[in-house]
Amino acid sequence: MQLSFLEPLLDRHGPWATVYFGPGQNDESGAKRRELAVRDVCRTLEEEGADTATVQAVREALTAITPREDPAGRVVFAAGGDVVLGCRLSRPPQSPIVCWAPLPRLTPLLELAGQDPLCLVAYIDRTGADFQLRGATGPQDAGHVEGRQSPVHRTASADWSERHFQLKVENTWEHNAGEIVEALGAAYEESGAELVVLVGDVRERPAVLERLPDALRDVTVTTEHGGRAAGSASPALEEAIEQARREYAQRRVEEALGRFRAGRSSAGRPAEAVEGVPALVEAAQEHRIGTLLVRSDGPELATETWVGAEPGQLAARRTDARALGGGDPVAVRADDALLRAAAATAADVLFVPPADEEGADLPTGGLGALLRWTHEPNAV
Repeated sequence: MQLSFLEPLLDRHGPWATVYFGPGQNDESGAKRRELAVRDVCRTLEEEGADTATVQAVREALTAITPREDPAGRVVFAAGGDVVLGCRLSRPPQSPIVCWAPLPRLTPLLELAGQDPLCLVAYIDRTGADFQLRGATGPQDAGHVEGRQSPVHRTASADWSERHFQLKVENTWEHNAGEIVEALGAAYEESGAELVVLVGDVRERPAVLERLPDALRDVTVTTEHGGRAAGSASPALEEAIEQARREYAQRRVEEALGRFRAGRSSAGRPAEAVEGVPALVEAAQEHRIGTLLVRSDGPELATETWVGAEPGQLAARRTDARALGGGDPVAVRADDALLRAAAATAADVLFVPPADEEGADLPTGGLGALLRWTHEPNAV
């Protein structure tokens, strides 16, 4: 999961109100329960010390949440009287999660928004393509491309002139497939997407797929549902896109855990993976975290960690906090500090399933990382 969408949270000072809120049922009784839930959330924030302006901003944001617009609910991050960021959730929290703290409460987002890989959906036909980004903040337009508009339709005649015309149609299709591939590659690079889903014309989809560079084709899937034309959206298409995202996320987790097992047990070589809060804090200070692994049931997630104003200012012990600089350090949860640092350095974050019955509790303590680079061992 890329956390670039959390950038608005990085340059704003706290304390922060964080609320994960489900919309409930879309009926009269659901609306009443939602109203009472909003009131309870605001009361909790007030009891925890939130200022009046921030509580009011949260109240207005939560009141605007509806089952139609946000069927699984939203998370709201607010500070200084403003809602700084709101994100859709993939599944609703069992009950509202409410927090007033020096940093935004981020770990529940990993579970409630899913791994949520940023996905580029390409809706293609024989004349061009429309691109759409799917991520934690909802669908976003990502541009379009238009190829040659004619000729694009075959005829049924076997006449020589008609066969010549059909050849021109084939050439138009081939040309437009190339245009789509070029635009798709550019959109993929610019958006930072991790996965591509091709939707649309049954003939143009394979023509585009076979022209993609190997690296891009490896992260591209196709679906027969939906198309580029207006009104072609369907529940089957939405499920196909979400299924592709879920399968991609599962593969990523399995691959990362395999690398983590190998990296932390590198006999005679610098460790390429670390676990435990002190080691992770050191790696975060040096911007060495490439992929942060978080297991929700890990006992070390709530370990007291000290942070300064900047994401890279963090320390595992209070005695080390004086070296942070930039004002008085404050005590926070380790997972929130590390997630903020990961977002600031464009590190990937993966949510690891809880420990299973066989004791597969990687990473130990619930927090680990694959490193971007390692320290060379001291010469002897």
